Amino acid sequence: MLTIYGIKNCDTMKKAFKWLADAGIDYHFHDYKKEGVPADKLDTWLDELGWEAVINRRGTTWRKLDESTREAMDNTTAKAVILDNPSIIKRPLLDTGSERVLGFKADDYEARLK
Repeated sequence: MLTIYGIKNCDTMKKAFKWLADAGIDYHFHDYKKEGVPADKLDTWLDELGWEAVINRRGTTWRKLDESTREAMDNTTAKAVILDNPSIIKRPLLDTGSERVLGFKADDYEARLK
């Protein structure tokens, strides 16, 4: 079963939920706000995708970090920052079991999931 990670009230998440529902695709939703970030999976995400992809550098959470933290960012620093600030993760993060997909684009979901 697919797992989609994110925050329920995020507009991009809502688009992904709607697309999955319209396509009739079952999924499990993991809410960072209620369940936290799964630390064991976070290591896999960072190794597979890199912190540059996992962290949303266009969001307010990134901009609120002090400059020295942003400049020293690597996978280790990113893990600590993410665990303290789950909303910094680019959303949604879709785990198909065989691959992880960041962000939502209907065409991309269509190609991967249908």
